[in-house]
Amino acid sequence: MRTHTRRAVLGAGVAAAGGSLLAACSSGTAGTSGQDHAGRTVGRPEGPGGFVSPEGAEVAAAEKARATKGGTLREVALTAAATRLDLGGRTVRSWAYGDALPGKEVRVTAGDTLALTLANHLPQATSMHWHGLALRNDMDGVPDLTQRAVKPGASFTYRFTAAHPGTYWFHPHSGTQQDRGLYAPLIVEDPKEPLKYDKEWVVVLDDWVDGVDGSTPDAVLAELRKGMGGMDHGGGGMDHGEGGMDHGDMGHDMSNMSMTTAAKPASGGPSRMMMGATSKLLGGDAGDVAYPYYLVNGRTPTDPETFRARPGDRIRIRLINAGGDTAFRVALGGHAMTVTHTDGFPVRHRDTDALLLGMGERYDVLVTVKDGAFPLTAVAEGKKRAGLAVLRTGGGAAPDASVRPSELSGKLLTADRLTADPAVRLRSRRPDRTVTFDLTGSMAKYDWALNGRPYDPGQRYPVRSGERVRLSFRNTTTMWHPMHLHGHTFALGSGSGPRKDTAIVLPGKTVHADFDADNPGLWMIHCHNVYHSESGMMTVLGYRK
Repeated sequence: MRTHTRRAVLGAGVAAAGGSLLAACSSGTAGTSGQDHAGRTVGRPEGPGGFVSPEGAEVAAAEKARATKGGTLREVALTAAATRLDLGGRTVRSWAYGDALPGKEVRVTAGDTLALTLANHLPQATSMHWHGLALRNDMDGVPDLTQRAVKPGASFTYRFTAAHPGTYWFHPHSGTQQDRGLYAPLIVEDPKEPLKYDKEWVVVLDDWVDGVDGSTPDAVLAELRKGMGGMDHGGGGMDHGEGGMDHGDMGHDMSNMSMTTAAKPASGGPSRMMMGATSKLLGGDAGDVAYPYYLVNGRTPTDPETFRARPGDRIRIRLINAGGDTAFRVALGGHAMTVTHTDGFPVRHRDTDALLLGMGERYDVLVTVKDGAFPLTAVAEGKKRAGLAVLRTGGGAAPDASVRPSELSGKLLTADRLTADPAVRLRSRRPDRTVTFDLTGSMAKYDWALNGRPYDPGQRYPVRSGERVRLSFRNTTTMWHPMHLHGHTFALGSGSGPRKDTAIVLPGKTVHADFDADNPGLWMIHCHNVYHSESGMMTVLGYRK
């Protein structure tokens, strides 16, 4: 992953798109389908009766209101293709944006218009979702809901105003593709940045299975869908104490497997089904998938990335969990971290030793670095494995892959302990509408759903523009779920809670999330565990006309 100084970041441009295949896509109308003579995807699905269409006038009006005078057009060309990826000591065949993992970072300034042309050189149709952004609905990247899937050999231009500064990322919303190498950071700079720092480090966390001993995410999903019947999948967990962690739960990076797995499946490599992964912090069951590797910026712990700075530098670290099934507990050895943002929005600054990130969550922290070489360790919570990167400001031996800094067992902040910065605090107001989602299903049948109904793109939970909406997530399952809302940010818990788009809901718990319905269209709500969502734990929030 590249690093940036503040001066370099603010002065950098974005590469322009080029080539006939990557030419901007002409606009289609709602209900048109197929591709134009150049093979470009032009149509999107028909809007449902009574609801705002992704291409409706209401969507165009909301986008016009986001536009800022003086914003720059940033054009980017990106190709999704099969490629070989060097993970550091292991080379695999996978799919990626270009030939890098993570994909090349896209960086714009708030108020800019981003025009990113995606060329699909994959053997499957694909899409691109802009995780966390409040953008126009027809650019949200959900096939059969907001756009037609981008077919193999075709291209599509995503064009929208990036209105809100923050740490975001993008990935497909097509099957299990996100659990391959198809993801990259999107950083929206604040033109009036209030933070002072010397360098910036974008850190992307991932759990990796694709291309290892014949495994693919599709084969993992097929195995999980067979269910576990009466097999013990954990539960209970170990008591880590208040913000602490039992070192026995952290384990060491010593093998290609983790915990206990089931018998070898009929195809798609060895079994990746995980049993016995427990975490008190996550309410018991920590995850479904035994990944062979946990990566930081695309590297394994045996060959980690090194970020270089000078002693005394103040560094902004942007943390992104791009994993499919893993929560990460993150700490920087020898340092405390000051949390400044979560999911792109500022919070009242809080110091901590460690952070917990569910899939899809992001945190920004500030660190004033000491002299030496320090491990940035990302423990796969409950899975006894970890990812690693190195922060180096001086001499000394690099940290070993098995290092577990004491900060992992120190003070740990979770999102419910944070408070929104006054500048982004949601105005106090009683909800006009409450939408309740019971998170349902089990590992035994692998029948994850919302309100007992697996995903149906025709299902709509209605809201109206101008309403204050309360989402009540009630977890009736024995597993935790990171719930993600497209196109909006909500206040977690109450108006003073942190502004987020992804929130962890623990087993047996209820989480309230309030937001203002100010971005019309059809918007996904789903669990950001790739395998849970693909098994049915997602639905649609629709704006009434």
